Amino acid sequence: MVRLLGLILSSFFISIILFVPFIDFLYKVKLRRHKQLTRDMFNKRTPLFDKFNSWKVGTPFGGGILIILIVIVWTSWAYGIFNVPINSWAIFVIFFAFISFGLLGFYDDFKKLVPTKKSFFGLRFRHKFIIQWILAFIIAWVFYYQLHYDFINIHGVGELHLRILYIPFAAFVIVAFVNAFNITDGLDGLASGLLLICLVAFLCITATQFDQNQPVGIFLAVLLGSVAAFLYFNIYKARLWLGDVGSLALGAVLAVIGLLTGKVLALVIIGGIFVVEITSSLIQLLGKKYLGRKILPAAPFHLYLQKRGWEEPKIVMRAWIIGFFLAILGIFIAFI
Repeated sequence: MVRLLGLILSSFFISIILFVPFIDFLYKVKLRRHKQLTRDMFNKRTPLFDKFNSWKVGTPFGGGILIILIVIVWTSWAYGIFNVPINSWAIFVIFFAFISFGLLGFYDDFKKLVPTKKSFFGLRFRHKFIIQWILAFIIAWVFYYQLHYDFINIHGVGELHLRILYIPFAAFVIVAFVNAFNITDGLDGLASGLLLICLVAFLCITATQFDQNQPVGIFLAVLLGSVAAFLYFNIYKARLWLGDVGSLALGAVLAVIGLLTGKVLALVIIGGIFVVEITSSLIQLLGKKYLGRKILPAAPFHLYLQKRGWEEPKIVMRAWIIGFFLAILGIFIAFI
């Protein structure tokens, strides 16, 4: 535990020192949107979102780039210091999810700066969605064939072995949390603050499994420190956003951590706000697609609260409080 606390502190201070010149660099190279013109997955305009967020135009995005670089370098160093086997498949799935989904998000962020007629905001959603599933199935294949995972823990039942069906199940969990995190990352500090709570919860869970899950614990500690440093600059009014490079990578790695610890049910509860956000968006999108009308007044849920007149900081702070108690409930379920 002392090692993990040291990694959290070192990662935080290294990150917060590097974020200052990094933010200045992003402003200098103008890595930011110059117009607030967003579209949903069906390439339709989202005027309500633009209405509440138009004042944020000019804020740079790309904070996820620095988080990924710091965490990969510092975690690799820690693995060497603590003699963690570098051929561990657990390390592979963590790094592969973090880097591959980060690269997918980076491409989409880059294309947002140079929109084309064929794709207003980079990759069309269906293309990005297909790539997400391909990456998720690769990770799920490693879980099943190399790590020999085929189970989920269910309270009152024990281990439910899915056998080969574990592959599509794990892929679904990864894709779901990737998109849930991306959708939630719409208000200053919302997604990053909730992620910080989730990471602390899983660090508590992993601390009891440290002998068999040492790579996960070390990665969690480093990531926690770096995300905390990012949150310092991401709270209202944000000086920096994650961008898709960060939201896709962090959503994927949160899902992988839940799978590696074998606490998928706890993951759904601990990340309950993310689940609510993507569920509300899915309901709305399906209603538009198949019924030709909106089912909900607005989606995702945080946008509905904005429409109701809630101020952005109030939404974020209350989400953090709810997320905190969901994390306690998730830890409780993980241990009983």
